[in-house]
Amino acid sequence: MSKPTQPAEGAPVIEANSVSKRFGSTQALLDVDVALAPGRCLGLVGRNGAGKSTLVSILCGLQSPDAGEVRFGGDAAPPLADVRAWRSRIATVFQHSMVVPQLTVAENIFLGDLPRRRDLVNWRAMRAQTRAILREWDFDVDPGVECETLTVEQRQIVEIAAALARGTRILLLDEPTAALERDAVRRLFDRVRALVSAGVAVLYISHHLEEVFEICHDVVVLRDGEVVLSAPTPGLTEDELVGAMVGDVAPPVAAGGRARATGRRAPDGAQASERLVVSEIFAESARGSLFGASLVVRAGERVGLTGLLGAGVATLGRVIVGAHDYQSGTIEFDGRPLAPGRPDAALAAGIGYIPEDRWLEGFVGHLGCAENMTMSIASRLAGRLGLLMPSTRTRAARPLADQLSLVSRGLAQPVQELSGGNQQKVTVARAIASKPKLIVAITPTRGVDVASKELLLAALAELTGDTGASLLLASDEFGDLQICDRVIVLVRGQVFTEFTEPPYDDEALIAATEGLAAVGSQ
Repeated sequence: MSKPTQPAEGAPVIEANSVSKRFGSTQALLDVDVALAPGRCLGLVGRNGAGKSTLVSILCGLQSPDAGEVRFGGDAAPPLADVRAWRSRIATVFQHSMVVPQLTVAENIFLGDLPRRRDLVNWRAMRAQTRAILREWDFDVDPGVECETLTVEQRQIVEIAAALARGTRILLLDEPTAALERDAVRRLFDRVRALVSAGVAVLYISHHLEEVFEICHDVVVLRDGEVVLSAPTPGLTEDELVGAMVGDVAPPVAAGGRARATGRRAPDGAQASERLVVSEIFAESARGSLFGASLVVRAGERVGLTGLLGAGVATLGRVIVGAHDYQSGTIEFDGRPLAPGRPDAALAAGIGYIPEDRWLEGFVGHLGCAENMTMSIASRLAGRLGLLMPSTRTRAARPLADQLSLVSRGLAQPVQELSGGNQQKVTVARAIASKPKLIVAITPTRGVDVASKELLLAALAELTGDTGASLLLASDEFGDLQICDRVIVLVRGQVFTEFTEPPYDDEALIAATEGLAAVGSQ
């Protein structure tokens, strides 16, 4: 494949000059200037709704700016209709995989530009070229396997390899670690460093500031659609970066960047009744199977649940809310058995659910914010004739939107048009709208900015106030677990240990998730 002309050394390979974009009354971007040089990794950070997604869509040719321009190596960007020209210059690897599961690795890498010989697909050449690309970059993936059999990490490798095969030397990595466990994150960083050393320019978008400091040479901060900070990363502190993201008012973060709990702490042992009792659950799942997992959550208690990606943490949460069936074991809620595989029964019993995949289970994208936020209480809001007026939905949704600082054009705006963080706020609002007795939250702050994370955690923590509601928080974000009274660690589908004395030490938690002796647990 032909490669785009390389610019002079040190000159930007891509730049946005005075780019502005408006959607109705919302000014998404205003006079944004960003430049990325070859062999550099640039971090792009900002709160949800700051304009990151809009800027990325303009930089990769999905939409045009209202004002300003994008240039590659000093030359004007190609027309939006020239998809091939854009793909040869820049590629985006999103947190949600874009590979075609039913196709092989080789077919995905050359999708849209299959090697041909005499008007026929040259399968042998395609496989050979795929092996050469994977070998050159030390990517350990079989070119002949179907992508539906790959791990999240391997699918990400396929997308990166596809970009390199097209001659692309500019990569936009959008929340690339969102679905990766720690070892996979380390390997990703090694790959990014290798790409950058070879002259590839990388734009790294993340809400994890520690990742930005570890992997990025420079950082750009967007706030309300404007660049408020552009500087080399080594000269910045995390406080300065957070301050630029949120403005003059710092987010409510306790020492060490840990979330600060709000509301009454859970009552001690014998004083609290057992709200949820999970006994010896066995369940098969590609997310991680369970082999006799048991736990108890008391009234008014916040319990954390953590482990490696395949430890069964998400599976256990989904089993409890009825989203995943199980082979044996029992689940009791307020002394009554819960029917397996019945999310409607769990909701009726008083269990709220914040799913791991908000796109798949968290909301209906084409429906408005108010409709999504009030789904769990729609029957309660309906009148005698079963009719539910839009104005009634809006009145019920407004306090939730205010509580979570939802950023939208209005509560009628389709949720699919919101930023990822605001979509998550809608998902959380739907779960807490019914004032449940127990919330099961699976990675509720994934892909959410610093300040929004605090709002979401505060909203979840408030459930354990005087109402006596409980929280089961399943997450690999150790900072989120600091609001919990106890933290249970799963290893290979079983309870390995339990931490009972916050604040919890990250190193001890990491050791426990790896199945090592957990210092500080009880």
